[in-house]
Amino acid sequence: MTDYLLPEALREAARAVVEANRAAGRRIAVAESCTGGLVSAALTEIAGSSDVFETSFVTYSNEAKMDLLSVSLDVLETFGSVSVAVAWAMAQGALARSRADVAVAITGIAGPGGGSEKKPVGTVVFARAERDAAPDQVKAERREFGDLGRGGIRLQAALCALELLMPEASVAPGA
Repeated sequence: MTDYLLPEALREAARAVVEANRAAGRRIAVAESCTGGLVSAALTEIAGSSDVFETSFVTYSNEAKMDLLSVSLDVLETFGSVSVAVAWAMAQGALARSRADVAVAITGIAGPGGGSEKKPVGTVVFARAERDAAPDQVKAERREFGDLGRGGIRLQAALCALELLMPEASVAPGA
């Protein structure tokens, strides 16, 4: 008997990530904030994920982002924790602290509170960095999922992050 904790869509996206990265010979890392480990949980629902999944950093607080991923206080204070600059630094930090070939970072506002006019609930920022690529080649993107409810926002963010872990994934230049 096989039982799963997570929705089928999330498991299937994770399965595709594991299979594609295994075929590409790549190891992956994840730096999560608003998803709180959901991407990592999805990856580890897949038998054999240890072939590609290197590590995860769940850095919910700004202090954790600074301590575990070396996100600078200046960047956090200047741009805010939900920003391209912070996602960029999180992805770089995850690569620096792992043996992964690629890292994806996620930071956002899942709600129900915490949003603002400039960064409403449902705002999520992603970054993807690849080992040995120049820092200016880190790709980052801001997405507005809208107020889908906390669970809906976190699910959409996790699905997007998994998409970005695919070897052929592309991210729009920083928003």
